Amino acid sequence: MGLNRYGPAVSGIGSASSESGPASTDSKVVEKTAFDIKIEKFDAAAKIKIIKEVRTFTDLGLKEAKELVEKAPVVVKKGVTKEEAGPIVDKLKELGATVRDGGDGDRCRESKSSLAIKPG
Repeated sequence: MGLNRYGPAVSGIGSASSESGPASTDSKVVEKTAFDIKIEKFDAAAKIKIIKEVRTFTDLGLKEAKELVEKAPVVVKKGVTKEEAGPIVDKLKELGATVRDGGDGDRCRESKSSLAIKPG
């Protein structure tokens, strides 16, 4: 026993528990595997094209897709993989939508077509 620069030295069970504290801070960052695509806003002139594009990757009819797009900001597709989300986001951006990428608030980036990809 004795003192070290952090306070009294602890032996036995106490030292094992004090060592586990720093080890728990070294946990790995888990990569997202499921994302949500969220349209933040869109160019009014491109509304019809965006509705048609939303219909291509959802099972919605014309009326339902129109209502969904008009509710922007809105999640248009949930639980897609990163590989699936990429082409959808690119196409929506081309059409003039703002899609948000990284929808849970942390590590979020915006682009002209702000795709919201949120863990599902």
